[in-house]
Amino acid sequence: MSITGNIKTFGIIGGDKRQLFLAQSLLSDGFGVILAGFDKLRGQGFDNISCVEAAVLYSDAVILPLPSVRADKSLNAPLSERSLFFSDAELEVLRKKPVFAGMKERLIRAYPKLDGAEVFDYASREDFAILNAVPTAEGAVELAMSEFEGTVFGSRSMVVGFGRIGKILSRMLHALGSEVTVCARKPSDFAFIESLGYRAKNTQSLSLVHGYDLVFNTVPALIFDETLLQNTDRTALVIDLASVPGGVDFESARRLGIDARRALALPGKCAPKSAGEIIKKTVLSIIEEVNR
Repeated sequence: MSITGNIKTFGIIGGDKRQLFLAQSLLSDGFGVILAGFDKLRGQGFDNISCVEAAVLYSDAVILPLPSVRADKSLNAPLSERSLFFSDAELEVLRKKPVFAGMKERLIRAYPKLDGAEVFDYASREDFAILNAVPTAEGAVELAMSEFEGTVFGSRSMVVGFGRIGKILSRMLHALGSEVTVCARKPSDFAFIESLGYRAKNTQSLSLVHGYDLVFNTVPALIFDETLLQNTDRTALVIDLASVPGGVDFESARRLGIDARRALALPGKCAPKSAGEIIKKTVLSIIEEVNR
C-alpha cells in the first residue's frame, strides 16, 4: 500500500469540533481543506463548507471522524442537517485516493466497496492512543471535579487498569494530592506502581471497593459487575472510561444507589483543539511513513 502523489488538499467529512480544529490546523500548515457534513455552521464564519461529493471529488485525501460511521451506516456527522451516506459514485472515487478513518473495520463493514482501498485507521495506532490518553485523563479529572462533592486534593482514588490512560490518570491524581491506588495484574506493573508512590492491588482478586471517594475504570471488560458493586461504597463516584461495552454494570449501580458515570469520547468533549491536533499529527505521520 502506498500513497502516491503530493497531498495538497484534504476533504474532511463529518465529525464534531475536533474536525473543525483539525481543519484549522491543516490550513495553518498550508494545506487546502474542504469541509462536508457541517451544514449547521453555515453563516458562522466557515466559508469552506461544501457537500460530500465535492469533498470526495476535489480533495487529494479524505479524513473521516472517529468513529467514521454510525450503526445505520450513515457518516458520523452530528453537525449535518441530514443523514449522510456515500453514493456508489463517491465510493469509486474514494477507492483511488487515501482515506484516513477512525475504526476502519466499521467503515469497511458499512461500505464493502472500500475493502482493498487505501484506508488507514489512525485510531488504531499506538502513537494516537498515547497522545489521546492525555485529554482523556484530563477529561476524567474534570468530570470528577465537577461531580464529586469534595476536592480531589485529600481524596482517596482508585484507578483500575494500568494501561496508557491508567498511567497518565494516576499521575494526574497523585499530582493533585489524591491518595492513589492502582489495580493491575502484572508483577512488573505492581513494581512500577509502587515505585511511583501509589498503592497497588491485584485486579483479579478485587472483591471489595471500600474507603475510596473516586473510582476510575479503564479496563474494557466487566470489572464492576453486580457482585463487586454490592461491595462498593455507596458514596463513591464511579467513572467508567473504558470503550463500549465498558466495565461497569450501570443498571446494577443505579439499583444499588451508586453514582456511576459513563465517560466516552472525552477528548472531543473536553479538549477538541488538542484532539484535532492529535488527529492531524497522526495522519501526517502515516503519510510520512508510507512515503519513506
